[in-house]
Amino acid sequence: MRENDMLEKEEIFSKVLRAGRRTYFFDVRATKADDYYITITESKKFTEEDGSFHFKKHKIYLYKEDFGAFAEILEEMTSYVLNHKGEEVISERHQKDFKKEYSSDKSESQRSSFTDIDFDDI
Repeated sequence: MRENDMLEKEEIFSKVLRAGRRTYFFDVRATKADDYYITITESKKFTEEDGSFHFKKHKIYLYKEDFGAFAEILEEMTSYVLNHKGEEVISERHQKDFKKEYSSDKSESQRSSFTDIDFDDI
C-alpha cells in the first residue's frame, strides 16, 4: 500500500460511544486532497450458541458540505422522538432481566391501596 493510502486510513480525531451490545465510533479522516470528513461506524456484537461471537459493522461517511443539513435533521428527529415518547427506553421492558424501578412514594401509595384483612375479621 502506498504511503498516501496509509495516511488516508488514519483517524485524525476519534471518539467512542459504548452502548450495550453496540459501539459507535466517530472518526475524523482525511481525503486524498487532505480535506476532512467524518465516518460513523456502528459495531454490534452477536454471540453464537457455542459461545463464539462476531461483529456486524455499518458505516456512514459524512462530508463537510452535508454537516449543516445532517445536524439539523438529526436534531429535528431526536426532538420528535423525545417529545412524542419521552426519554424512557421502552425496549428495556422486553429484556429478560428487566425490573421496573419505582420511587418510594409510588410504592407506598400502591401498598396503601390494598386493605389488610386478618382472618379474625372474617
